[in-house]
Amino acid sequence: MEKALTKVGSFWISKKAKEEISNITEDLSSLSSTVEEKARWVFNKLKGKPQKALADLLREYNLPPGLFPRNITCYELDEAKGKLIVYFPSPSEVCFKDSSVIRYATRVKGTLSRGKLSGIEGMKTKVLVWVKVTSVGVESYKSDKVWFTAGVKKSKPKDVYELPREAIKVEEF
Repeated sequence: MEKALTKVGSFWISKKAKEEISNITEDLSSLSSTVEEKARWVFNKLKGKPQKALADLLREYNLPPGLFPRNITCYELDEAKGKLIVYFPSPSEVCFKDSSVIRYATRVKGTLSRGKLSGIEGMKTKVLVWVKVTSVGVESYKSDKVWFTAGVKKSKPKDVYELPREAIKVEEF
């Protein structure tokens, strides 16, 4: 009886492992990013730490959840240093309901803190010409404004960035 249970248990574990590897393989094939990004993504997936949605993470830090689009590849957060890296399958852009446009490189980096994403690399906005966004912040929890620093500091209504939108692929950042 014990041998039979051991065989059944081994079979079940083997089957589950094959399913998980198959899922990882499917997820990897759907990603179009560098080998380094894929390796990092696989490592995080195998660690077994379920990652919360980026929108939920932004909410926790009092930032609008729609600051980044839905169709990111993945993200990494080094909580100790506050370093956030968001990966995209290709350069992308989003047009928001106030007609503002943000363009994202394949990798956007920044330092995440309460109410602020600073030191941003890989994000631009259109102000007659494309200008690099260096920080995004919300001054207080109840504030209805989001402040973008792109050469100058400019406020936008926070509700414009409440829902993550779908980004469209662009040829270049």
